[in-house]
Amino acid sequence: MILSTPHGFTILPRMTTAPAADRAARPTLRVRLGSLLAIAPLGFWTVVHLWNNLGAFRGGEAWEESVTSYAHPVAQLLVGLVVLVPLVLHTVWGIGRLLTSKPNNVRYGYFANAKYALQRLSAIGLLLFLGAHLWLAMIQPRLVEGHAETFADIAHEMRFHTPTLVVYLLGTLGIAYHLANGVQTFCMGWGIVASRRALRHLDVVVYATFVVLLAMGWGAVYALYQGGA
Repeated sequence: MILSTPHGFTILPRMTTAPAADRAARPTLRVRLGSLLAIAPLGFWTVVHLWNNLGAFRGGEAWEESVTSYAHPVAQLLVGLVVLVPLVLHTVWGIGRLLTSKPNNVRYGYFANAKYALQRLSAIGLLLFLGAHLWLAMIQPRLVEGHAETFADIAHEMRFHTPTLVVYLLGTLGIAYHLANGVQTFCMGWGIVASRRALRHLDVVVYATFVVLLAMGWGAVYALYQGGA
């Protein structure tokens, strides 16, 4: 565009069209929605699920009532939809991120880039862990065996099948790290924190979240392991 001025003619840059601007904004919107699904409802449900598993300290009946019992089949269906649909959407979004972005911690050895790489690595591990967990703990017992998973079965596997114990220890570690780091991504992506001071405070929240989630996860594993005795 050429604009006439008292000093002559000036060439102005072409204005960005609305469709192009929309296309440029889409990745940011996808990132925000992906991180939102990771926090609500998946993050909240994960915390509740870990807390319910701590019922293993009170015995098998308390664990089964907290983890595998539902007041009504409709309640079970609603919980499944609230959890599984966002989980599938977040997984698809995460796979897309893995395929289109690469960590640069090899070139830039910053701590943040190391966390970025660990976040992607934990995502791959969680994809495998959650797939196995959903099949063994929910789908196979209910659809194949005709009943919910029993405390005796999972406690026995924890106690006497070392690969199961190791997988659950690593799986809960991955959950704790992935979700805690996701809190940071969510807060930064949605503009909740922006200043350096706020980011330092957020780091404290992220580390505390990781420690609490890991304590809950490993505590539940320990309780199930003890129950297998």
